Amino acid sequence: MRVNQAFRFELDPNALQRRALAQHVGAARFAWNWALVLCLKALEEGKKLPTAAELHKAWNLWKRENAPWWTEVSKCAPQEAIRDLERAFKAWRKGKARLPRFKRKKLTLDNKARLTGSVRVFPRHVQLPRIGKVRSKEPTEKLLRLLEEGKARVLSATVSREADRWYVSLSCEVERPEPKPRGVRSEGDVVGIDLGLSSFAVLSDGTRIEAPKPLAKKLRLLKRRSKQLSRKEKGSNNGKKAALRLARLHRKVKNLRQDFLHKLTTELAKTKPVIVVEDLNVKGLARGRLSRSVADVGWGAFRRMLTYKAEWYGATLIVAPKSFPSTRLCSRCGHLQGKMPLSQRVFRCEACGLELDRDLNAALNLRAYGLAHLTGPTGSSPGSDACGDPSGGGTAPYGGRSTSYGSWKQEVARGLHSLGE
Repeated sequence: MRVNQAFRFELDPNALQRRALAQHVGAARFAWNWALVLCLKALEEGKKLPTAAELHKAWNLWKRENAPWWTEVSKCAPQEAIRDLERAFKAWRKGKARLPRFKRKKLTLDNKARLTGSVRVFPRHVQLPRIGKVRSKEPTEKLLRLLEEGKARVLSATVSREADRWYVSLSCEVERPEPKPRGVRSEGDVVGIDLGLSSFAVLSDGTRIEAPKPLAKKLRLLKRRSKQLSRKEKGSNNGKKAALRLARLHRKVKNLRQDFLHKLTTELAKTKPVIVVEDLNVKGLARGRLSRSVADVGWGAFRRMLTYKAEWYGATLIVAPKSFPSTRLCSRCGHLQGKMPLSQRVFRCEACGLELDRDLNAALNLRAYGLAHLTGPTGSSPGSDACGDPSGGGTAPYGGRSTSYGSWKQEVARGLHSLGE
């Protein structure tokens, strides 16, 4: 099967290449802001939003008189930035994202530019348009071998800057081997995963996975370095050094979180044939009083990584809907409890007297939900969720069938019975 996969390498550019990379990133940011002004003006006047082709045509006319530096950068950088802006406005109109905002030079997420065209990979080097061959700090043999064998094709290259380091992410179309079918042979093959804050995840087999919580561990140091930066004179050399120290610490926090999530999702996708998770409202939880803790664990990134890795390695991902009461449902008798505050860490069933860890009880309910889905009239294919949609955007559980809570209770009870519980 052919999938889109990114290969990210840290670059080791010389002084001239650093200047060229900064010029391309700045050109992409400038073109985004320039086009955003025209789009916002059209919205204020009630006119139709200009398309990316119209904006690019207007940009080509404007840059010759007002941007003399345009000959020093590749045309791809501003062109791809304008296309990104068009996609951002489409997502905003569909209610999937907020209104596009102006990009700032100081923000890490805004320091990137996508390049297309002549992008080639060499041993320890990557060739970029108008920039040339840039040395890579990491080996590129794996991607180079796939390119030489015809199993991969480079689509684009995105250069980005994090603190004082430069990276390139090569988006490729890769031919991956078809995953082997992995049937359910025992109870351990179906695992329910309950995500939490005290422990990152609790599996239905009793395994507890602790989150590294890099932000919480580095928060005191982050506050100290932020205070040091605020005390420096703006624009001074000491101010630039303090800003660099703070940016490096933010980069370390992000890398620790990404490393943990990648290792965990890869291990789950390779070792668990059937994975059942809950469709959490991460955006809503991130706006509450626990917003910092929710952002630190990275539930959204975990779900995104697990989705495509389950497809790569042949695992079946089943997503329980948001309305499924996994926490308040008794995993032994199916009795539905009332509200449970976060401070109540032990689940006590009023019907059968079961006392169990709150997160483990939820994980057992998710496992029963997944088993009921697999043994029901419709089953999921590898890499799909309970609605047959890999994105997990559906709302009807059990293969798309509209199910009330009473039916859920019967389905979960049937799943528990098939497990012999």
